[in-house]
Amino acid sequence: MNISINAETLFEIGGFPITNSMLATSLFVIILAIVTFIGTRKMKSHPKGLQNALEMVVEMIHNLTHNIIDNNKVAKVVFPLIATFFIFIIANNWAGLIPGFGSIGIYEMKEGHQVLVPLLRSANADLNTTIMLALVSVIVIQVVGIGVIGLKSYSKKFFNFSSPILFFVGILELISEFIKIISFSFRLFGNVFAGEVLLIVITALVPYILPMPFYGLELFVGFIQALVFMMLTLVFIKMATVEAH
Repeated sequence: MNISINAETLFEIGGFPITNSMLATSLFVIILAIVTFIGTRKMKSHPKGLQNALEMVVEMIHNLTHNIIDNNKVAKVVFPLIATFFIFIIANNWAGLIPGFGSIGIYEMKEGHQVLVPLLRSANADLNTTIMLALVSVIVIQVVGIGVIGLKSYSKKFFNFSSPILFFVGILELISEFIKIISFSFRLFGNVFAGEVLLIVITALVPYILPMPFYGLELFVGFIQALVFMMLTLVFIKMATVEAH
């Protein structure tokens, strides 16, 4: 049994390493694009089947976005990103539960013995992916905040010289923005990676029967983590558009 906290390099293209998490991410982005194309190529006013399922997901995210952000203009702008976050995260969380992830791969010699390097690894089980998602989220929060209330009003949240107390509070607010990156990335990575390790260990000890309840649990956790990431981004955007007093 080989458990690596880092995504393993499979091959290189022009000196650029391609990891198993990058391969899995690319594969499922293509699959999502194909599913979306098939479900929307013949749009009907009374949707059925795949079109109905896709519209249900989009409508749920759309309504949630507009309910939390009561500014319709802002909600319309951030909705595509929020929907992308949720769909990308939940798809990759659940992809890691598909049989073959973590068990189909190639053997390589490491430290004098052969270890299995999986061909596919859930994108969110790679800290690089979750950090990038967190960076995009936090940057968008700042950009939306500045765009709505202006640079001068937005900067007062962090640099307020009207009193020593407000100045200290502003510094704490500034630090909290950087902490969001750590919180976003490690929460998602930790839950997904821990879930995968749990399933690997349980499956190795008692295969077939015992892992089934844990697969159900991980389906739920995968959904919750995607929902939490989306909800926190929405809430922070909402907070960023409120002027400091």
